[in-house]
Amino acid sequence: MNDTMEAAVLHGAKDIRVERFKMPVVLPGMVLLKIKRAGICGSDLHYFEDGYIGSFVPSRPFILGHELTAEVVAVNDNGKPMPSIGSRVTVNPARACGYCGFCKSGRMNLCRKTIMLGSGSTTPPTDGAMAEYVAVRADQCHVLPDNVDDGFGAMIEPLAVGLHAIKQAGTVAGKQVLVTGGGTIGLLTALCARAFGAMAIVVSDVVAERRKSASMLAVDATVNPTDRNFQEQISQFTEDGFDVVFEASGARPALRQAFDIIKPGGKIIQIGSVGNDDIPLPANMLMIKEIELIGSFRYGNIFDEAIELVSTGKINLSPFITDVLPLEEITKAMHLGADKVHSLKVQIDI
Repeated sequence: MNDTMEAAVLHGAKDIRVERFKMPVVLPGMVLLKIKRAGICGSDLHYFEDGYIGSFVPSRPFILGHELTAEVVAVNDNGKPMPSIGSRVTVNPARACGYCGFCKSGRMNLCRKTIMLGSGSTTPPTDGAMAEYVAVRADQCHVLPDNVDDGFGAMIEPLAVGLHAIKQAGTVAGKQVLVTGGGTIGLLTALCARAFGAMAIVVSDVVAERRKSASMLAVDATVNPTDRNFQEQISQFTEDGFDVVFEASGARPALRQAFDIIKPGGKIIQIGSVGNDDIPLPANMLMIKEIELIGSFRYGNIFDEAIELVSTGKINLSPFITDVLPLEEITKAMHLGADKVHSLKVQIDI
């Protein structure tokens, strides 16, 4: 095997180049994957647009991407369970340490030592999946059934974000649900809510095309949160407010508005990142209405459940994949991915 591979390497803001890059090192307990499909996530777009995310400033050029389908082509066996060579897998890109209190209690998503594929959060950055090959720990791999194609496999990671949010709510069966933010994560959360028995699902977004996309996914209704008659529209679905609000937009006005439209005793699940600065919240309303405000960060050990939802047809991912481009067109793919009007999920065929 060659010492280098073809990869899309981020050099800085709006500077991503397809070039030869060093092959990943496969340490004991890890596997080498041949990438088949990689998805573009919001974090990839932030790195592309700005060259960094918050305090995560890459110390060198690196490879983006953490949503993937791949084939296992080599293993470095350390005596622990390994996927078989030739297996087609998707990957949990968040490699927790496995030993800390969070990991041992089943809350691996809170592990402070997590290493994330395609991220500048480590020094040096951790290279990701927009390349011919990537190396991951064996337990990060989840085998895909034959009826889950490569495109769907590369959607399991964002689906796991929505599924974890549903788990954080406790139960949505028979409840009235509002999802704020009609991007990929918000819409996947809405589909998960439907799969778990929500009685009514409304999606709120300021972008008309995203409301249209939500309507095509058979949600019960869509609303524009900036409309003057917004409260009147909401009252058509619930007199006392929604049982659960999933805030997936990361917009500060959306989080604040959630307190006005949540039912007394209801739950607000915060999925979207609202930035690093503190923001004011109505503490008295939190107390008077006995609102539960719950964070939802990435995902726990739920990838196999997410795969099952897709393989059994309970969740259809077909409407999400709006564009598939070759690696050579990575810059075009990034610009398409940033188009909130026309794109949901842009993927790279490798």
